Amino acid sequence: MSQLNVTTLNQQFAIPGQLEFTEDVSGLVLACIANKQAKSTISLQGAHVMSFEPVGEKPVIWLSPAAKLAPGKSIRGGVPICWPWFGAHATDSTFPSHGFARTVPWQVVASEALPDGSTRITFELPQSSIPSAQWPHACRVRNVVTIGKEMTVELITENTGQTMFEIGEALHTYFAISDVDQIRITGLEGCAYLDKVGDWQRKTQSGAITIAAEVDRLYVDTDSDCLIDDSGQKRSIRIAKRGSRSTVVWNPWVEKAAKMGDFGSDTGYRGMVCVESVNAAENVIKVAAGATHSLHVTYSIE
Repeated sequence: MSQLNVTTLNQQFAIPGQLEFTEDVSGLVLACIANKQAKSTISLQGAHVMSFEPVGEKPVIWLSPAAKLAPGKSIRGGVPICWPWFGAHATDSTFPSHGFARTVPWQVVASEALPDGSTRITFELPQSSIPSAQWPHACRVRNVVTIGKEMTVELITENTGQTMFEIGEALHTYFAISDVDQIRITGLEGCAYLDKVGDWQRKTQSGAITIAAEVDRLYVDTDSDCLIDDSGQKRSIRIAKRGSRSTVVWNPWVEKAAKMGDFGSDTGYRGMVCVESVNAAENVIKVAAGATHSLHVTYSIE
């Protein structure tokens, strides 16, 4: 794709002092944002936010030190986009888990220096990146990322066809934390969840979430903000979402992380937790012909 030519991208979309495009040794093209409020790196493969670090703060987003950057491979950490289904495909197990959007090239279609000092970049999923055998529906998909004192990510699905379609989706966000022992996650008290570790049994959350073993839970019928209270870093990370009715909390713990092979050291899993803004299970989204759905999340430090 000519869009992936770094020179062309810089001519069309670079913002002096805020945004430039580079090519990683792996061949992936990266959008590098550094303004007076924060810095961030985003891969054009998957429109995948790899880092977000406000000025004067430690990183908010976790990227595995052993993440494998390679064309067609998902990146361990950051903000992977799961689309147009979440988890395994409902009817065909040969289709990729969490959909194809996170491993295919996206195009940059706009960039903007905003009046408040933040930087916005808009990506679009080109038709050439959509495998028609897996997704035969007419649509337009964009990912709008704004980097400033806080980060917003908005995944927009527009149905440009004549018939309704159904999507599952997630911003599968990995957060950088001091240690799993030092955090508690609030905002999901009293919510029902499906416990993947417990054979998908339906349970109810009692109190704040703490992590002392593998956790993989899909909380349903919740649009609440979540707060990761990190006593080790003396800060909280707020996840404020719109257009999402499910939340996933995930940490693979020791054995699963070791099997994955791209978590870094034996203790890599201790420095991360995923709190994902999702539409899945009974909360999948029906997008009518001509309609648009937006999954919008703001990440901020308190």
